[in-house]
Amino acid sequence: MKPLFYVLVLLSSSLAQNSATGKQQILWQKLEASVHEVSDHLDGVAGVAIKDLTSGQTILIAPDEVFPQASSIKIAVLAELYHQAQQGELKLTDLYTVAKSDLVPDSDIMAGLTAGTTKITLRDLATMMVAVSDNSATNVLIDRVGMANVNAWLDTLGLPHTRLRRKMMDLKAANEGRENISTPREMMTLLEAMYRGKVLNREMTEDFFQVLSTHKDSWIPRDLPGGLKIANKPGALEGVRNDSGIVFLANRPYAICVMTSYLRREREGEEAISRISLSSYRTFDRLARASEYGRVVSPGNSSKP
Repeated sequence: MKPLFYVLVLLSSSLAQNSATGKQQILWQKLEASVHEVSDHLDGVAGVAIKDLTSGQTILIAPDEVFPQASSIKIAVLAELYHQAQQGELKLTDLYTVAKSDLVPDSDIMAGLTAGTTKITLRDLATMMVAVSDNSATNVLIDRVGMANVNAWLDTLGLPHTRLRRKMMDLKAANEGRENISTPREMMTLLEAMYRGKVLNREMTEDFFQVLSTHKDSWIPRDLPGGLKIANKPGALEGVRNDSGIVFLANRPYAICVMTSYLRREREGEEAISRISLSSYRTFDRLARASEYGRVVSPGNSSKP
């Protein structure tokens, strides 16, 4: 039988831990309420999946609803490119010669290159696909890795509702209902699988996220501090705004996927994504810098206790 002193010490420690957990749960519930408020006031439909990659806690709104992905589906194309590179089926340094026949609208970089002469690597194409959402670069990569291979790989991850079903700017396919799709939960699961190293080795994983974190005009990072590493890919269609990614916040990284559709005003969808992103960051930032009792310590803070 343990002495009473040790029993009291263990009980005190347990109560302190529960108290800390309780305060964090209250903070988490307030974040969840703010996310629901943004969703409820949106003139359209929102789906949200946010996951604390440290604790595993999630906030989910319509997580299994299927949304058009627009350019956010390029995350899956990028992942399959790196998967095939690791398997030795291609090299990221393989060269592609720019062809005029490959050009489609919204190709800001490819359209300016010299067809028949300019040679660029597959990794360069991937950077163009992510940074400026170059559609021609994306289609070249889809042809290289194979649309069926992208979907077969998604099946291995148990993501049946995430599908690459057409190339970029294929309006005929879009009109026939062959849209590129996913759900908030599945895109979150895909990003977490990549983050956990379940798909690629460490070197490939780091380079995958290096490309995905290339600076871009998007809504998750819009109101967050500069210099924060954010690996994300937005997507935009008429009535649709999406953004999915991982925020590499020191000590508290998290995945965030916000999808909107049926928007009356696309700007409202963009603002909703940014508001949810900022609320999430403010919560995770405090969790990252706080003691178990909730005291937040900022770098360089020399204030007296």
